[in-house]
Amino acid sequence: MSRPAYSRLPVSVDLPLLLQALSAIDGRDWRGHFNTAYFKGDWNGVALISAADALTELSPGTAEAVPRRLWLNDCRWQQALRDLPVEIVSARLLRLGPGGQIHEHRDYDLDGENADLRLHIPLLSPPAVDFWLDGLRMPMAAGECWFLDLARPHRVDNRDSTARIHLVLDCRPGAWLERMIAEGLPSTPQPDAQDSALQRFERLLVADPSLSAALQALHDPEAFIQQTLALAAGRGLSFSREELLAAMRTGRRSWNEQWRA
Repeated sequence: MSRPAYSRLPVSVDLPLLLQALSAIDGRDWRGHFNTAYFKGDWNGVALISAADALTELSPGTAEAVPRRLWLNDCRWQQALRDLPVEIVSARLLRLGPGGQIHEHRDYDLDGENADLRLHIPLLSPPAVDFWLDGLRMPMAAGECWFLDLARPHRVDNRDSTARIHLVLDCRPGAWLERMIAEGLPSTPQPDAQDSALQRFERLLVADPSLSAALQALHDPEAFIQQTLALAAGRGLSFSREELLAAMRTGRRSWNEQWRA
């Protein structure tokens, strides 16, 4: 079976009810995200359902799904999702604060035909939030339900002055969900293609042999990173150290050429 990278499901959720339940959450219930290596700024969450063996309620696990206190004590979460006949193994609210960044990474636990399928339901979705999946900006709007193959490279930038909050569901594969993913494809909005500063610099490396040679002469990884950032900045191209490291990890051709020289 070959699934698409993304699909907006043709289903409806009760957004007003979800927002009511969201507003009732005490600020002390939000916990910092466990994956501290992949973000900058304020990224935290609230677990509604999580695995019994998870290290934290926001962490992944392999044991049976356990409804957590907020799911049990506030029936609005279940009522708002009543039209989604799926087996939920994890349900989390994930909040990315103003100016926050989730650096490019892959969720390898979602890779494979039998892996869980991740659904994103934006609850608060400011206009200046960019969710990039495989170099495409996902045009997700509040109240929609999207399947995203997050085993692929993805990152998020919140350039807005308010927080972005998504309800994220990990579900077991099933006939209904597979059908909704397929049926949603024709009406899924067309994503925007990414043309980042890093990609423009990569094209400069290919077009300018002297620029490429300056980097090929560097064999120390840290010196390579610092020189790359400096050369890019000198040409009006600004990208972060984390973006560069992500590009190197994913093996883009232009960066591999620097290390093979």
